[in-house]
Amino acid sequence: MGMDPTAPDVTLGHAVPMRVIRQFQQWGHKAVLIIGDYTARVGDPSGRSATRPVLSGEEIEAHARTYVEQAGKVLATDERLEVRHNSEWLDMPTEDMFRLVRNVTVAQILERDDFSKRFSAGEAITILETLYPLLQGYDSVAIRADVELGGTDQKFNLLLGRDVQRAYGKPEQAVLTLPLLVGTDGKDKMSKSLNNYIGVTEPPEEIYGKTMRVPDDGHCCPCNGPGA
Repeated sequence: MGMDPTAPDVTLGHAVPMRVIRQFQQWGHKAVLIIGDYTARVGDPSGRSATRPVLSGEEIEAHARTYVEQAGKVLATDERLEVRHNSEWLDMPTEDMFRLVRNVTVAQILERDDFSKRFSAGEAITILETLYPLLQGYDSVAIRADVELGGTDQKFNLLLGRDVQRAYGKPEQAVLTLPLLVGTDGKDKMSKSLNNYIGVTEPPEEIYGKTMRVPDDGHCCPCNGPGA
């Protein structure tokens, strides 16, 4: 599982897949938590109707410092957890980047629901944004992932990771998606960039208060689709 440090807090939304990862740990598997200090410089376009604001390297590093400690609220942080930063492998030579981008077509990228909607509406899509799914896919190559977890909004990225693994001659990972939590606004997914999240390290009374203030009809996120 990967998390981009685009804000200083690990959220209850992150805790949903992390609880499943904790189950894998209890069954004897090793979990790999990827801190996306490099992909955070690009910005995940999943579910976005506009380009994300650019964060400085200093902001990203400051946000990432406490991520492992926060994740430890849910995950076992012993030998069953390996923590990696994707700057380890994504800060690659240009020739290696060329090899990576050869593995996907523009048509494939535009199949993404968020990109296709923006393209149809004549809204800007940067080349940098289109690289994000490939960079996330290369994470799976770098750590030899056999299972990757994420929210339902990550389905395109997770499946593209299988394509990238296959292109590099690696076994293809299984993909496990989980429902998204609705944010405190009661309408959009819980998101750091939308500032509608609840942090796992917030005081209990703050977590309780924010949860109780979520509108009663905000029990699931529209991103999850019918029946979520």
